[in-house]
Amino acid sequence: MNTPAPTELNMHRISRVLEITFADGANYKLPAEYLRVYSPSAEVAGHGPGQRKVPLGKEGVNIDRIEPVGNYAVVLHFDDEHNTGIYSWETLYNLGKHYDDLWAQYLEELKEHGYTRKEPAA
Repeated sequence: MNTPAPTELNMHRISRVLEITFADGANYKLPAEYLRVYSPSAEVAGHGPGQRKVPLGKEGVNIDRIEPVGNYAVVLHFDDEHNTGIYSWETLYNLGKHYDDLWAQYLEELKEHGYTRKEPAA
């Protein structure tokens, strides 16, 4: 299956949410924290299965800028200076489609690390 391309991509800086609409009509609102902790970078995802690292303390992270990569992806420049992940349209679509399950997995991983997530200031 070919992943549909985004037709709209908006960063809502105050709410720290990246909103993406795809050509098939799918619309996802992805928090910066979620995008940061599921970065496709080797630093977070590792180099293979089972190597994922869970970044802690990313509740208040935001996206400073979005840089296009050809016609297939973007690099998100986070305000914690992380900018090495290339988010393909497929990656963003899958992060949106599986948000509920992946967010629950992230919260469980935080518990396993003994970390208590703090709600970011509004």
